[in-house]
Amino acid sequence: MKITETKLKGCFIIEPRLFQDERGYFFESFNKNQFKEAIGEEVNFVQDNQSLSKRGAVRALHYQVGVYAQAKLVRVLQGKVLDVAVDIRKDSATFGEHVVLELSAENKKQLFIPRGFAHGFVALSETAEFFYKCDNFYNKEAEGGIIYNDKTLNIDWQIPGSEVVLSEKDRQLPSFKEAILKFD
Repeated sequence: MKITETKLKGCFIIEPRLFQDERGYFFESFNKNQFKEAIGEEVNFVQDNQSLSKRGAVRALHYQVGVYAQAKLVRVLQGKVLDVAVDIRKDSATFGEHVVLELSAENKKQLFIPRGFAHGFVALSETAEFFYKCDNFYNKEAEGGIIYNDKTLNIDWQIPGSEVVLSEKDRQLPSFKEAILKFD
């Protein structure tokens, strides 16, 4: 397993070692010991989530605050997405910066997103099945979000605006500047 830190401290790209033969393939998608050694801390995942999205569906940019903040380990089981992590840690040298990574069933890459980040993705294939582990349980009162097309963040979602599909809830999300007033 190859684990590489991104430009955002604590955010890591994980690439599994793939074993292929005439039967198909095998890979280890998570190893607690290797993960802990690579990122330098123990993460206790307590909840797994899975979603299916059609092309153009943007699920972004979500986070939880305070004691309910969540670290996530994300990957794609089927299809392809553009995954985005935004550093919302006010005391971070990379506050307000983001990383984007294409995750697909084909490349089998994963992204570890520590607590203190907003996260989202857009489905680039006809459908995409997305899976993620969380180190804290969902809490509705602690949730927040930032509108996906925020001008301050200026994220290139690599899909035309005319193809974007948003939930009603995500259409109502505030700008980054409005949301930062609630970060802790």
